[in-house]
This record gives sequence, C-alpha cells and structure tokens, in this order.
Amino acid sequence: MRASTSTGVPTPSRLARWGILGTIGLLFAVPIVAMVEFTLRRGLEGGYSLDRWVTVLTFDLGPEYRVLGQAIGNSLVLAAATVALMLVLLVPTMIVVQLKLPQLRRVLEFVCLLPISIPAIVLVVGLAPVYGVISRAAGSGVWTLALAYGIIVLPFAYRAVQSNLDAIDVITLTEAARSLGASWPTVIARVLLPNLRAGLLAGAFISVAVVLGEFTIASLLNRQNLQTALVIVQKDDPFIAVIVTLLSLLVAVALLLVIGAIGRGTTRRTS
Repeated sequence: MRASTSTGVPTPSRLARWGILGTIGLLFAVPIVAMVEFTLRRGLEGGYSLDRWVTVLTFDLGPEYRVLGQAIGNSLVLAAATVALMLVLLVPTMIVVQLKLPQLRRVLEFVCLLPISIPAIVLVVGLAPVYGVISRAAGSGVWTLALAYGIIVLPFAYRAVQSNLDAIDVITLTEAARSLGASWPTVIARVLLPNLRAGLLAGAFISVAVVLGEFTIASLLNRQNLQTALVIVQKDDPFIAVIVTLLSLLVAVALLLVIGAIGRGTTRRTS
C-alpha cells in the first residue's frame, strides 16, 4: 500500500494517511470534548447549561477572578517581549552566519536546538542565580521572564527562520543589492526581511504559542502568567479554569492556522 514519489522515496497511501490523521485527531479530540462536557455540567442539579461560558465570554466574572485579567496581560507582555528578543538577536545572527560565517552554521544550529533537550526544571536551576542578579539590578517584573522564554523558543524560531533562509538565494540577493549601491541596513531591511516574511511570522506565532502555554519556569521563578493564574483559579472554580484553558487552546490553534495560510500563500507566489 505504498506509492513512490519522483525521487524514489516511498510515501504512505491515501488510506494510510487518513488513518494516521484520524488516529491523531481522535487522541486530541477525546480530552477536548471531555473538557467541554465538563464545563457544561450544572453540578448537583444535573443537566447542562451554557451559563458559565456566557459569564466568561461577556467578562462578567467577579473580583476574585481579577487575577486572570492581570495574568493574561502579563502573558501578552511576555509574548511581545519574547518575539522582540527573537527578532532583534536571533534573526540578524542567522543572516550574518548565512552570509559571512557559513562554517559556524552547525555550531549555531546546535546552540539553538540545545534548549529542547534540557528539562525546564534544569533550566530554572541554572537560571536562578542569574535571576537573582537581574532582580537586584532591574527589579523582579514579569517582563524579565522574557529572557528565559527567549531561550526555550530558540529551537522553534530557529527552524522556522532557517527553512525560509534555505528556500531563498540569500547570497545572490545580497550581492545584487550591494552591486546597485545599497547599504547593509538597506539590504537587510528592504531585500532580506521581506523575503523572510513567512519564516519570521511562523517563528513569531510559534513563540507566542509556546509563551502562552508555559507554566514550569513561571511557577518556579514565582512569576505570574496565564498558566500559573489558572492553577490559582481552579482551586476556587475548576469550571472557569477549564473554559479559559479551552479558549487559550483555541487561540493557539488559530495561530497555527494562520501560519499554514501564510505558508501556502508564500508557496503559491513562489511557484
């Protein structure tokens, strides 16, 4: 039940692909449906109700849930700071390595992919003394977590941007622009970055999704984000905590759909 591509690499049949997709979809769907059913229960009264969803979607929560609003604001600040960190530090480094130091590409790839193999608890133990210094120098604001989040999103951002860099002829584009008199800032801003738009957006959206779902580092470093606030809220009302969790999951799925749409649009324009 295998087909072969023009390169001779065997590919699964249509039936096998749908079987794999259905199995994975079922694994994701079962807990999500169970969570939705849980939020609709009316407790000891029996039956189902949409009242809790209406309360959350109309922002009619009591003052005891104010921590959720603050935590969502903190998570959005962290997401913006992490993406800015990735764009300012990682992308220029990758462009320089691609153009001037190709012998260091493997080293950069190793460094960027390393965080994915290190458990979060180990990262926290290593970062704790660093955050002690940061707290004394710049305070203990939640924005400081962006430094740690900038490390854990490195593998995902690197892969997204590097695949885009490999898809374009960076050296030819740069030499053509330089031969026409463009300065290096102009080359980067008006030639390279527009061609890397899909990779940058993919890296940014994946970084946002990772930051919105991160719990361990924020909890162990005593910072408040959306996930740590959900743990607090679920002790008072687990129904509200599950509803907010489902909504955050919906936002993450929407981001992934946007990435896919951008990737398809870029592929069509290229072809």
